[in-house]
Amino acid sequence: NSIIRKYVGIDTIIENVISQLGEVERVYLSGEFAKGRDNNVIDLELVGIVNTNYLADLIKKAEPLVKRKIRYVIYSVEEFAALDGYSIQAQAEAVLEGLGFQTEDLHRPIKQFSGGWRMRVMLGKLLLQKPSLLMLDEPTNHLDLPSIEWLENYLKEYEGAIIIVSHDRQFLDNVITSTVEVAGQKLNSYAGNYSFYLEEKALRTEIQKSAYENQQQKIRETERFIERFKAKASKAKQAQSRIKALEKMELIENVDPELAQVHFRFRYKQQPGRFILSLEHVSKSFGDLHILKNTSVQIERGDKIALIGANGKGKSTLLRIMAGIEPCEGERKLGHNVIDSLFAQHQLEALHVENTILEELKQTGSDKTETELRTILGCFLFSNDDVFKKIKILSGGEKSRVALAKTLISNANFLLLDEPTNHLDISSINILIQALQQYEGTFVTISHDRHFIAQVATKIWYIENQEIKQYPGTFEEYDYWKSQQKDSSSTSKTKKESKKQPVQETLHVKNEEKELTQKKIKKNKDQLVKIEQKISTAEKQKTILEQEMASPAIHSNPKEYEKINLQYQQLCATLIQLQTEWDQLATELEELEKKI
Repeated sequence: NSIIRKYVGIDTIIENVISQLGEVERVYLSGEFAKGRDNNVIDLELVGIVNTNYLADLIKKAEPLVKRKIRYVIYSVEEFAALDGYSIQAQAEAVLEGLGFQTEDLHRPIKQFSGGWRMRVMLGKLLLQKPSLLMLDEPTNHLDLPSIEWLENYLKEYEGAIIIVSHDRQFLDNVITSTVEVAGQKLNSYAGNYSFYLEEKALRTEIQKSAYENQQQKIRETERFIERFKAKASKAKQAQSRIKALEKMELIENVDPELAQVHFRFRYKQQPGRFILSLEHVSKSFGDLHILKNTSVQIERGDKIALIGANGKGKSTLLRIMAGIEPCEGERKLGHNVIDSLFAQHQLEALHVENTILEELKQTGSDKTETELRTILGCFLFSNDDVFKKIKILSGGEKSRVALAKTLISNANFLLLDEPTNHLDISSINILIQALQQYEGTFVTISHDRHFIAQVATKIWYIENQEIKQYPGTFEEYDYWKSQQKDSSSTSKTKKESKKQPVQETLHVKNEEKELTQKKIKKNKDQLVKIEQKISTAEKQKTILEQEMASPAIHSNPKEYEKINLQYQQLCATLIQLQTEWDQLATELEELEKKI
C-alpha cells in the first residue's frame, strides 16, 4: 500500500523500492477518493473519461456553423469516435452492472450510497480509463462474490499492466502472473501466482535453511580449531589465517519462523442438543423490499455453514434473525443448551479502548487463566509484550483479531460470524481458518473470501427468490454444481435455437471444412510435440540448478549462488509459459477433434 502511494506521489514513506517505469499513465484506487458529492452514479463514472463530454458539447455547438467549421467538425467527430465516445455510456453501464449496480441505481445521487458502493463507482471509473498501468489497493474490499468474479474476468483480459495489493488468495491466483513479497525490508520476486509463490518460497526456505546450517557447522569447526591451536607456535599462523577467514565470511541469514500455527482447541462447557436452531415460515421485509418470504430452515449440531451470495440479498439480516436481534414474521426456535455468539463489524467499536488486549479478553467472562489467554493471543499473532498494548492504538485488523479471539473463548457453542475476514491480512485469515477447523461447535459465517469458505464450510447456503436454499457439500462441490447448472442451461438454449435455424450446407462445403480441420489438427499436434520437448529439457535444467543451489560449495560463494538463483527464476518463468501454451494447444486440439 505504502509503495503504491509513494509511486503516485501521495506519500514519501518508502524510498527507492520501485524500479524505473516508462512514461505511462498511472492510475491508483484508494478509499479516500470515493467521497460522494451530488453527482449521480453514471455522471461521476463518466467525468474525465477521455474528454467525451467536452467533445460532445463541441460537436453540438459546431453544428449551426457547419459551413464555416466543417473541417474542424469532421476532425472532432473522428476524434470522438476514436476515443469510443459513442459507446462510452454503454461501456460505463456494463462496468457498473458488472460491479453489482442495478440499472435503476445508475441515476441515483452518489450521496445516497454507502462508502462501499462509492468505492465501486471509483473502481469502475478507473477501469473505464484503461490506463497503461493500473494500481489497485485491495480492490475486492466491499465487493460481493459475483462482482469479484466479474472483476477477475475483466482484469484477465486487461491489456495494460496491473499492480495489485490484495489479501484475497483466490483472486490473486486467478488474476496475477507474478508475485512480489515484501519481507525483511526487501522485495522478493516470484514468477507465478500466489500458489506458485507459496511452493517456491517453501523451496527457497529449505535451501536457505540447509545453507545456513552448513555454514554454522563450518563456523563451529573453525572456532574449535582456533581455540585448540591458537596458543601453539606451530599452528598459530594457521589459527590466525582462519580467524581472518571468519571475519571476512559473508553470513547466511537464518530462516524466519513459519507462519503462526494454532495449537489450542477452542472448547465450550455446555454440550447442545442435536438441533441447534430452527426457523419456521420466516418472512422479512423492509417496506416494499422483500428479503425472506415464508421460508424454513434447520441447523444441526456440528454444521459448518457458509452463507454466500450478492450484497443486498439479506445475508446479514438473516444472520441477525438467527441471533434473535432482528424482528421477523414466523418462529425462531433455539435448541436445547445452545449458547450463541454473534461477531459483526460493529463489535470492533464495542471494544473498551482504554483496556489492554489481555484485559479485554479477561472481561469476556471466560474462566481461562492468564497463561491460557496469552496462548490464545499468541495464536492471533499477539506475542510477548503485545498483549499489553491498549485497544485504542490498534489497527483495524488487530481490533478484528481481538474481537474474534473474544468470540471464540466466549464458551458459545453456536457462532454467527458476519464477514470475519474483513480487515484481516493473509496470515490472520490463516489463523482464523485453523481456529474454526479446530472449533468443536456449530457456526454460520457470511463471507466473500472463496479460499476461506473452501477451508471451513461443509454446507453452503444462499438466498434465492426470498427463500433460503441449501447445498449439502463443500464450496468446491457447490461451485462445480453451479457451473454444471449453467452449462446445462446454455446447452439447452443452444439446442432450441439450432432447431429454429435449419442448417443448409452442401456436401462440398462440409468436405472442405473437414479437410481444413484435419490440417489444423496436424499442425496443432506438431506444436504440442515441440513444446513437450522444450518442457522436458527445461525440467532437466531445473533439476540440475536445484541440485547446484543445495550444494554447500555454492552457498559459500554468494555471487555464484545469486547468479544460479537468477537462472533458476528465469527458467521457472519459462516453464510456466510453456505449460500455459501446452494447455491452450491441448484444449484447441480437443475442440478440433470433436468436429471430425
